[in-house]
Amino acid sequence: MRSKSIILSLSALALLCSCGQEVPQLGKSKLDKVVAAMTLEEKASMVVGCGRAGQTQLVPGTPAYEAAQNEAEFGTIGETQYLVPGAAGITRQIDRLGIPSVVLADGPAGLRISPKREGDSLNTYYCTHFPIGTLLASTWDQELVEEVGKSIGNEVHEYGVDVLLAPGMNIHRNPLCGRNFEYYSEDPVVTGKIAAAYVRGIQSNDVGTSIKHFAVNSQETNRKGDDAIVSQRALREIYLKGFEIAIKESDPWTVMSSYNLANGVYTSENPELLTTILRDEWGYKGMVMTDWNSGANFPAQVHAGNDLIEPGHTEQMEAIIAAVKSGELAEADLDRNVKKILGLVLRSPRFNGYQYSDKPDLKAHAAVTRQSATEGMVLLKNDDDVLPLASDIKKVAVLGATSYDFIAGGTGSGNVNRAYTVSLLEGLQGAGYEIDSEIQGIYETYIKTEKEKNAPPPGAGAWAFLFSRNVEEMPVPVAKLSSFAASNDVALITIGRNSGEGADRKTDNFNLKPVEQDLIAKTCEAFHAVGKKVVVVLNIGGVIETASWKERPDAILLAWQGGQEGGNSVTDVLKGAASPSGKLPMTFPMDVYDHPSSSNFPIDLTLERGAAPSGRPNVDVTLYEEDIYVGYRYFDSFSVEVSYPFGYGLTYTSFEYGNAAISKKGDTFTVTVDVKNIGSMPGKEVVQLYAAAPDSKALNKPEKELKAFAKTSELQPGETQTLSLNVKVSDLASFNESASAWITDAGSYNFLIGASSRDIKATLAADVPAWSQSVNNVLAPSQPLNRLSR
Repeated sequence: MRSKSIILSLSALALLCSCGQEVPQLGKSKLDKVVAAMTLEEKASMVVGCGRAGQTQLVPGTPAYEAAQNEAEFGTIGETQYLVPGAAGITRQIDRLGIPSVVLADGPAGLRISPKREGDSLNTYYCTHFPIGTLLASTWDQELVEEVGKSIGNEVHEYGVDVLLAPGMNIHRNPLCGRNFEYYSEDPVVTGKIAAAYVRGIQSNDVGTSIKHFAVNSQETNRKGDDAIVSQRALREIYLKGFEIAIKESDPWTVMSSYNLANGVYTSENPELLTTILRDEWGYKGMVMTDWNSGANFPAQVHAGNDLIEPGHTEQMEAIIAAVKSGELAEADLDRNVKKILGLVLRSPRFNGYQYSDKPDLKAHAAVTRQSATEGMVLLKNDDDVLPLASDIKKVAVLGATSYDFIAGGTGSGNVNRAYTVSLLEGLQGAGYEIDSEIQGIYETYIKTEKEKNAPPPGAGAWAFLFSRNVEEMPVPVAKLSSFAASNDVALITIGRNSGEGADRKTDNFNLKPVEQDLIAKTCEAFHAVGKKVVVVLNIGGVIETASWKERPDAILLAWQGGQEGGNSVTDVLKGAASPSGKLPMTFPMDVYDHPSSSNFPIDLTLERGAAPSGRPNVDVTLYEEDIYVGYRYFDSFSVEVSYPFGYGLTYTSFEYGNAAISKKGDTFTVTVDVKNIGSMPGKEVVQLYAAAPDSKALNKPEKELKAFAKTSELQPGETQTLSLNVKVSDLASFNESASAWITDAGSYNFLIGASSRDIKATLAADVPAWSQSVNNVLAPSQPLNRLSR
């Protein structure tokens, strides 16, 4: 009956319009007048998306609307066929008030829409798959990331999308999180700065972004029901800080709340998070939307300041209308949210009549992704300068199934419907290398058989990605390795890993499998026996174990997942057409259990979909007992051995740091340092500035924390560049829970200039004055925590 009342109300409005009454129009009348002219039903429909069907002309409550709503399970990947087929969702249109729908689409590595459209067999609508977020963060280059964002934003604009649901910027709390490939770092400063650059680039095209997932979405296991129990200090310093930086430095059009609960409350229903912190403390003026199908109490979402509920269901509108009528929900809260949504609509290209072309310059963008991927690759090892490959290297033994089945990026909403993916095989062939045809034949036959055997089941549809993990490695052709070594100049082995939303990685995805260990060991043995080298390429989306095998090969290139031109990008680095300059935005541990968060993470859990919550540890409730000691903050503070430290990365040349100095003007410290290329090849260097605070009686402090970073331009041999890095006194503050305040203690601080967190080139001491800022006492943990401390 409630659905019928909505229809009757809308019909009555149509009758009033036909009688000649003047109706306010969005963009021509004041916003308050437009909202005042809306019925309660229209307001409720405005804050709820249009559902899977995305057909705004379907009236709620009609059989056609209900059929569209129930046409398929509302899953992780939202999709609409209205306006821009394959986009994730749209907002409601109200024709009588001049309010059009706007289009929302995934995702972080490039626009995700359908490449084919019904009734259009002549055209395709492919998008460019750019490097994954982790690779972009590994560039430590804000200017480069902004340029990548400009290219992505151009495709968003030209394909008629108004808001890109990106970037993902949750903290790498644990290396097994299934969506870490979309995210940037274990550190909030890297996360915030890279996200801000990405947002500025995209929004320079007059389209919007939606930074996500706000907040503490650190695992995929039961992501819609897990309650993250986190201290106020860890929330403020680790899990919210990156969002704060991005909001203040790039002003994203929208923020997406996360699925999970935080300290007992769904984030999309929490006014302390969405209003008190986000808007009152940080001054955010934009719109907030839910992740698709999140939360449980829809009026509570409206009250909290979650403006838009996506993808939208009839019962959500009905619940909101009933709550207003009963007094449970103030209509003023609803009006506030409607205004935020209409503010977004007013900014949108669709409202402003942009004539999108459906023809972005995909060729130019392919060049952007090819070049940008090279700068985020991390050279982990390069004994005897094996890389770049010498000019006399002609014939290559290409081993590893992933060399032939290269991984452009992760699965799920972070995937991109692209025209092609360049494999490492194709990249090498394009560069003129001769590939061992016998090895190639063995692998290609194996891959074809495996893909046929593991094809997605019929009807998998949008969920096919769950069945499309990378092909498992094949057994090593041991008997042939000696002949391969004799007839080739070098061996390249690619190790691949993929993951995606909806599931976390398992330890057998983190550790090398026996067949992979065997491949590396036996290939190295055979090629080293005849004086030839072995290079391992890691085509992965997240951290893997390296300590047990890294001594065997001569070089290791962490290529990450570089998008559709990945094979060309890797080849450019291998042959020296591009120099790797990436550094790790996270720590590579000796073992996954070395992370303190592994004690409170759903490691190797297989959770049945739809299982009812029952307080299961790390499934229904996850205790963040490591507190602020995430990543290098833990490993460095507790002197735990690592395989590769945070900030680590080699280049094809060497750099010398000199003339380090520090000065202060007002509330800002400026650190300068000269970086000189003392090697024989051009290259870029990333300089990291850490701060070590004096001992504090009130607060436990990490050994050091990253406060700023900068990257040189490409320096020729002998060339020097002076870099300046700025740190405000407020940037040195820690969060004091008892005072509910950010506090910088007065005292002598050490400013550490490093090539990584464990390679400090210079230490500068400076006296820092006291500073404090009180904030609201909110988001307290809903249960006690045994917090790690030094």
